[in-house]
Amino acid sequence: MTDLLHRYQADLGLAQAADITVRPVSEGVLSSTLPVAALAVGAVAALGSAVDRFRVASGLTAPSPRVVVGDRVAASFAGDRLLRIDGRPVAGFAALSGFFRTADGWVRTHANYPHHRARLLSLLELADDADHTAVAAALLRHEALDVEERAAELGAIVVAVRTPDEWFGSAPGRFTRSGPIVSSTVRPDGLPSLPEPPTDPMRPLAGVRVLDLTRVIAGPVATRDLALLGASVLRVDSPLLPEIEAQHLDTGAGKYSTLLDVLVDDDDERLTALMSSVDVVVGGYRPGSYIDDHLRAHRPSGAIIGTVSAWGGRGPWARRRGFDSLVQAASGIANMCGGKAGGRSDDGGKAGGRSDDGGKAGGRSDDGGTAGVPGALPVQALDHASGHLLAAGIVDALTQRLDGGIGRTVSVSLARTAAWLLDADGRVDTPSDPVLPTDEHTVLHDDVRTARPALAEYDDHPFPARPWGRDEPRFPS
Repeated sequence: MTDLLHRYQADLGLAQAADITVRPVSEGVLSSTLPVAALAVGAVAALGSAVDRFRVASGLTAPSPRVVVGDRVAASFAGDRLLRIDGRPVAGFAALSGFFRTADGWVRTHANYPHHRARLLSLLELADDADHTAVAAALLRHEALDVEERAAELGAIVVAVRTPDEWFGSAPGRFTRSGPIVSSTVRPDGLPSLPEPPTDPMRPLAGVRVLDLTRVIAGPVATRDLALLGASVLRVDSPLLPEIEAQHLDTGAGKYSTLLDVLVDDDDERLTALMSSVDVVVGGYRPGSYIDDHLRAHRPSGAIIGTVSAWGGRGPWARRRGFDSLVQAASGIANMCGGKAGGRSDDGGKAGGRSDDGGKAGGRSDDGGTAGVPGALPVQALDHASGHLLAAGIVDALTQRLDGGIGRTVSVSLARTAAWLLDADGRVDTPSDPVLPTDEHTVLHDDVRTARPALAEYDDHPFPARPWGRDEPRFPS
């Protein structure tokens, strides 16, 4: 389960980590046709190894040997499934998010946010109050690739469900197999002086300021990791883009949260001022977006810049919108994990949604695909693994910055992570039904139960998620 760790270290030219003890994921947890457990454990092992390198380089003591607890990792990856508010679980997907049949196949839609729902209905020329049945009927009149292309033009989020061979036979699919899992490039700028060295091995990033310009899951997971390690993290969102409460409760632990409308001059200036005073900026907006352009124009000298994207910062689909579920659909993962129609979904019970058994309702077909409804991984593994890998790359970049103060840019993409998963050894033709990790790996704060951190040496995050957007646009003193 350390193949991903070795690949990460080899890609970045890092020394192999000291001994790592892996306690495997319990049977049935993260069960899938694809080696999800290996992806999850490998990503967290990469993060742990990066943290240990930073500790050693800073003169701190690192745990030896490092222990990666598979079930703790699995609980973190399943954080949205384990989340409880007043003892009740939270629905994962909106009614118009899911798999839908088309005239020639299947598509996956994403309409969890109001603006994405509105664009989907506009794409299909439906009324604002159209329901799942209306969307399903409209999509049956279109071919999958045609609606995918028109959606991209309109900013709606729809992708065709492909087989792995179809994906890797396409230009965007071939691109996702190229390059390192995590890229880290040196920039020609540096710090005038290095910060004071840390003194607490459990808070090795104390004194590091992180500006979090990410949304949804992968980016917030990365910055949550940095906060866990002692960094001061301030997440900035637009008041025009509301957040999903459950998502914030799951990934907002340890961070401060503020709102700035960068289309207003005063707020744009505040963001520029914040950016000038940080050690790390993590961005999750598409290339060409206002925030991405702002980051490039006002990048602080010597800072570590982390970026996460759905399809890659370069390549044919660099400017397209995407989420974990969409990448699973386009890349062939949904096809690999699918099964026969008829199972209850967990996105509102609609036909074609992700089933409670991870989409495994009939096993793989002889040609490596599946018959019937597409499926999904048991957790949003591409998001979580990419987030931990990005955090690992940022921490290793901070270690390298100790020698000369040189800035770096670190990047990951969900589609590159998906390509690793599809190419990895360890497929299972008939996996067992996936089960959730136990509550042993959760913690309760007031009426909210969340997963514990993926790194086993931490029992909990520094503090629970604060109310979204309620903090002042400044770092705490």
